[in-house]
Amino acid sequence: MRSLGQVDLHLDLVASSGRSLRARVEHALREAVRDGRLPPGTRLPPTRGLATDLGVSRGTVAEAYAQLAAEGYLRTARGGGTRVAAVEVQPAEDGTSAGAGPEPPIRFDLDPSVPAVDGFPRAAWLAALGRAVREAPDAALGYGDPLGEPALRQALTAALGRRRGVRAAPGTLVITGGVRRGLPLVWALLAARGARRVGVEAPGWRRMAQTAERAGLEVVGIPVDEEGLDPAALAAATPDAVALTPAHQFPTGAVLSARRRGALVAWARAHGAMLVEDDFDAEFRYDRSPIGSLQGLAPDVVVHAGSASKLLAPALRLGWLVLPPALAELLRVERPDDAAAWVDPGAPPPLDQLAYANMLERGDLDRHLRRQRRRYAARREALLTALAHALPDLPVTGASAGLFLVVLLPAGTDPAAVAAHARAAGLVLAVAGTAPPALAVGYATLPEASAPVAARLVAEALAAR
Repeated sequence: MRSLGQVDLHLDLVASSGRSLRARVEHALREAVRDGRLPPGTRLPPTRGLATDLGVSRGTVAEAYAQLAAEGYLRTARGGGTRVAAVEVQPAEDGTSAGAGPEPPIRFDLDPSVPAVDGFPRAAWLAALGRAVREAPDAALGYGDPLGEPALRQALTAALGRRRGVRAAPGTLVITGGVRRGLPLVWALLAARGARRVGVEAPGWRRMAQTAERAGLEVVGIPVDEEGLDPAALAAATPDAVALTPAHQFPTGAVLSARRRGALVAWARAHGAMLVEDDFDAEFRYDRSPIGSLQGLAPDVVVHAGSASKLLAPALRLGWLVLPPALAELLRVERPDDAAAWVDPGAPPPLDQLAYANMLERGDLDRHLRRQRRRYAARREALLTALAHALPDLPVTGASAGLFLVVLLPAGTDPAAVAAHARAAGLVLAVAGTAPPALAVGYATLPEASAPVAARLVAEALAAR
């Protein structure tokens, strides 16, 4: 029996003998939280202090803290230490957790759109921001260019060309407050050009359709299959523009085939239409090099939209648009002196833009991207292995790419009911909205050691539907 630093509590590491030392520390802390010996808000000792008290390595305690934070039992904050979270669960007869309230704490957030922000390169970002503050000319401390800081547009032009095969010039690139904040500008430019109807993937990212509708455009769904968006459906839909995710379709995980890429470009040119490419998680491919952008194939008819949300963190609210020359020229000619009437005012602060440009130029972002690819590949493989064990009869589909995979459910299953049962157990899942029914399961935030537990919760939710 070991005391917990300055807290009047004893941890029994013997009770779970037979497990690894780290698992025993995790179990002892978890049970102390569950039975109320560690009430919400209790501040735990630093990893070094608890390691000394327990007679284990500091790394063992750090890994236990990280695991319990991922499960929702602990919460950490820089400068605020590690505290017990407001966990409203009690141990059930079989050792699993049973919800005690209408909104149980989240143990595993498998939202397919959430990146691993625990890997955010804080030191590199702080250094880049410091360099931006020190080196920026006085003029850069004003309101900034509404189209984006020239230094960032220049750096992105080079980086997107190298990593994604995008063919751009600084004059065709606009900095936005993320893809969602940039889409209204795309729709406004297309409407000014005469567009009235937009085709969107069905199923697809709901915000794409919502932003187009809010801009006064008619939206029509275009079916998606294992080859991506089907261009054969465009003849009946007759859209003036088509929005799609060619590198890794959400939520099916499909990759637009080369044949369909060529067909879409040919259709757009023949009909004077535009294609809007959402490149949301295309940088992450694990079985081969990432597929090049659709824009690189046809820069005259493709709007390329990307952001730093999946690359670094959504909190940066930093995105970009690469416009075809016709739309870029329309923006330069038609926008009034007050450029904010055209360009969304939610663009990131100029200093953040300069810091991001600095990271691009120094190679910091490339190094971070390589680390995240390795991390995501390992987490994806761990989840695949765990699902194969927990649900051996269910197929798992989707390219070896991005931040999620797709679990196909038995015919007649209500995926919303499965997701609701999972949420009651502290597991966040997304309904794919496909036929046959499926779940889009994210793995970016799921530690490898937690994959078996998460897969078991998916299986239990499916059995309880």
